Amino acid sequence: MTRAPNDRGEAGFTLVEVLIALAVVTIAIVAIGSVVSTNARGVRALEQHVALIQTAQTVFTTGIPPREDLAPGSLAGQIRDYRWQVDVGPVGAGWVVDGDAAWIPELVKIRVRSPSGAAIDLETVRLMRGKSDDAKTKR
Repeated sequence: MTRAPNDRGEAGFTLVEVLIALAVVTIAIVAIGSVVSTNARGVRALEQHVALIQTAQTVFTTGIPPREDLAPGSLAGQIRDYRWQVDVGPVGAGWVVDGDAAWIPELVKIRVRSPSGAAIDLETVRLMRGKSDDAKTKR
């Protein structure tokens, strides 16, 4: 059995088949790269958000003075390039406190801003000793 000269061209791939295979591989690699890139951006954003939340928790536990030292006004500071501010004020504009109240609710607002500009705002209510309760405590 001898080979005919025409059988020689059918032994491999044609140029068109190779180009199509390369195009399919290229599309698959680009799709995988896009998924990896999107995933990396998502992870980075999640890490930044977690760091912002952790800093807010730190400010929440250490930036607010103890109840006996809490007074209306503002406090500000910085932790690891995260700027924070604590504002203490009345609960609401229409809130009327009886002069003999032992405890007065005060609104505490906490704002933390990351180096990238992302911010988180937290609000809570703390009870402060009333003036009548201070007089009783000093006796």
